[in-house]
Amino acid sequence: MFEPSCAESVWPPLHHGGRLREASARYGIAAGDWLDLSTGINPHGWPAPPIPPSVWSRLPEDDDELANAAREYYGAASALPVAGSQAAIQALPFLRKPCRVAILSPGYAEHDRAWRRAGHLVHSVPGGQVDGAASTADVLVLIHPNNPTGARFSATQMMAWHARLSARGGWLVVDEAFIDPAPEQSMASHSTREGVIVLRSLGKFFGLAGARVGFVLAQDSLLQRLRAALGPWCVAAPSRWIAIRALRDHAWQESARTRLHAASERLAVLLSRHALCPAGGCALFQWVATPHADALHERLARAGILTRRFADPLSLRFGLPAVEGHWARLGTALASVSCGTGKADGHSTRQLDPEA
Repeated sequence: MFEPSCAESVWPPLHHGGRLREASARYGIAAGDWLDLSTGINPHGWPAPPIPPSVWSRLPEDDDELANAAREYYGAASALPVAGSQAAIQALPFLRKPCRVAILSPGYAEHDRAWRRAGHLVHSVPGGQVDGAASTADVLVLIHPNNPTGARFSATQMMAWHARLSARGGWLVVDEAFIDPAPEQSMASHSTREGVIVLRSLGKFFGLAGARVGFVLAQDSLLQRLRAALGPWCVAAPSRWIAIRALRDHAWQESARTRLHAASERLAVLLSRHALCPAGGCALFQWVATPHADALHERLARAGILTRRFADPLSLRFGLPAVEGHWARLGTALASVSCGTGKADGHSTRQLDPEA
């Protein structure tokens, strides 16, 4: 059933990974002493060079090379730079009159929040029910690969869903924050189709979360409306300067993809060794579904290791350690906490991708 939103309600902030100040206060561990695996951000991000002083003193200019660099990198016809994909997530729902919106669940909760706040009727859809939702919704929102499960769908399947949505003026919104390690699976090349909207970000793969740079890939007519809604100077000049160079560093991108895939597989093996077999994941994180998620999260936190806990379903997301010392530290902590949970999750198995 589609559930009506409460446009007049007060919306408290949602919890996300990376809240080191809060964790430090709660557990009495200094911020610099944490091993933060809660965000899914590449621990070996793009090595940003010093920014020229002149860049700091000028207003951002939309006719610089950023949009061109994004089109080249993503293989898209049109790209609108935004202040992280979060800016687009919050603004897009206000470009449509209230309608029926289906959102993949579990998933990045800001999507659900944004569409409800804009007065839409929102339905949370488990992965196995997306096909049915595409026949009844006006907007279908997918996170691809999904956060936190890592589930993904084929371009053929997504375009079939788009065809149904498009027949009634609907949208297919695809959040690809974690897709960069596997660009061949991206929907970017399909963003010329009316009603296909792809969200990209430099936060995860490039490790530039603090720069707050994202892109919306879609038809020009929709991007013009979104640009007007967001107003001028969405992305700061220093962030634009950094982003252009990161997007054009092809050698680093290829090396990073190889490194991330190897590290993710190593993490899956390490977790499995301690009876925490991942139920899903991608190149930037592994996801463990376990009824002992609360206890594991707490015990790891007391050891100075921060993970991302999810309540529905009970699960933990593990990002990638950065250096050998971090891998050893995680292994030692897992050995300790898994003993304390009685090999809680030794029965779990990796969940196959829906379209694998």
